[in-house]
Amino acid sequence: MLALMIRHGMSTSCVYPLGTRRAFELAAEAGYDGVEVMVTQDRVTQDADALRALAAETGLDILSIHAPVLTRTAFVWGRDHREKLRRSAELAAAVGASTVVVHPPFRWQRRYAHAFVDLVAELSETHGLELAVENMACFQSRGLRVQPFAFGYDPAPLACAALTLDFSHAALAGEDSLEIATRYGGRLRHVHLCDGTAPSPRGAFLDEHLLPGDGEQPVAEVLELLRAADWSGSIVAEVHLPATGGDALRLAQLRASLAFAKRAFASTGENPKESPDAGGLPYRLA
Repeated sequence: MLALMIRHGMSTSCVYPLGTRRAFELAAEAGYDGVEVMVTQDRVTQDADALRALAAETGLDILSIHAPVLTRTAFVWGRDHREKLRRSAELAAAVGASTVVVHPPFRWQRRYAHAFVDLVAELSETHGLELAVENMACFQSRGLRVQPFAFGYDPAPLACAALTLDFSHAALAGEDSLEIATRYGGRLRHVHLCDGTAPSPRGAFLDEHLLPGDGEQPVAEVLELLRAADWSGSIVAEVHLPATGGDALRLAQLRASLAFAKRAFASTGENPKESPDAGGLPYRLA
């Protein structure tokens, strides 16, 4: 049944800077099936035994591992991003995750970029994983569009079997997520559930990761597209939660994100925005 094919997860990055244990606990309290572990300086995120223990304690699955690609993880597992990706795949295999999420290389990471596509394929085959390359963003500077990634912000042209769609990144790039999902077709294997708004020409470069429905991206329409295509994969909430307000507010927003996704995959076809008439979709996944 389709309901068993979709897994709803929460990224541990949602509750940063809270520790990994608290992230697992909040994901369980909010009702998620599992977590995506963002590998950070927190040693627990790098330790397969510790992660398996947390999963067993909370009753959650570890759905995916996000490779350490952020600025604050620059020194995690060394400086060689090829090694970072190898260790991410090894960690995913050790904890039973099916997916590794990875960002494409930056322009200045020439050796990594040269090896990237082959390395993704090699690690996928070696460990039986999906290494899902994530869509990224570009930004405006002095009227020019700045593109910091070696292959561009859109991984679609790469010969990679699995891709991740992030709605906030799509917003920053000025892209329409429904068009992205249609373009990715069957290679779309992983979704970062969030939202975003298009930046103004002079606006700050802000990766918002809003709650789904709070931005301008067609999040509901993309999820409905996936439902219509009998899609299987993981939908992982990756939202920025307020630093103040405590766990009650965090839980309320995490539950709201989960409810948004589940409504999209309900057998009734109810629109996540609860509009009276969702209408028909003119798109289908290839």
